[in-house]
Amino acid sequence: MEKIYAIGDIHGRYDKLIALMDKIDADFESDTIVFLGDYIDRGPNSFEVVDYLVKLKKQYPDIVFLKGNHEDMLENYLSGVDRMTYLINGGQQTLDSYLSRSRNPQEPLIPNEHLAFYSSLLLYYETEHYIFVHAGLKKNVSLENQKLEDLLWIRGQFIQTKHDFGKLVVFGHTPLPEPLLQPNKIGIDTGAVYGNKLTCVRLPELVFYTA
Repeated sequence: MEKIYAIGDIHGRYDKLIALMDKIDADFESDTIVFLGDYIDRGPNSFEVVDYLVKLKKQYPDIVFLKGNHEDMLENYLSGVDRMTYLINGGQQTLDSYLSRSRNPQEPLIPNEHLAFYSSLLLYYETEHYIFVHAGLKKNVSLENQKLEDLLWIRGQFIQTKHDFGKLVVFGHTPLPEPLLQPNKIGIDTGAVYGNKLTCVRLPELVFYTA
């Protein structure tokens, strides 16, 4: 089986992202790399995180980047749909990160490359043995019929279920002190932005890397 590396919620912690990437022994040309979303907000360096990922995507186009609820909130903020929800959920730190960078005053606050990155994010990614998603899935709903709200926001209802989704579900979104290992799911958001670790899992061996 191919090796798959899944990386949990970064939330603007560029320092931990770089430290983690230095530890991962992946072959970026042949292994599958999946980022589970929530690259921004709450942490201090969202611009640096996204800029790093944009450059990584240019170098390795096959890397999979999923959308998190925080990227969705940013898009809603930028479109004027819902500004307050974003700001009270750590969005101000992201805006400050973009404001503090060196740029020409005529340039947009968020570079076009970053906007294109946000708009390219996938809601889920499926392989022969795994489903990768930011938050989780609603049981008894086919993958293609899952609602955006559940894919990006679901918590307890998914965490607590023992439902067999047909494949092992790998997710982030819900911060836990250690990775969650259950017969039907693996959770790897270990609260990097709250002073805990940033986690990557290598599949199928269940090898964990942390920073």
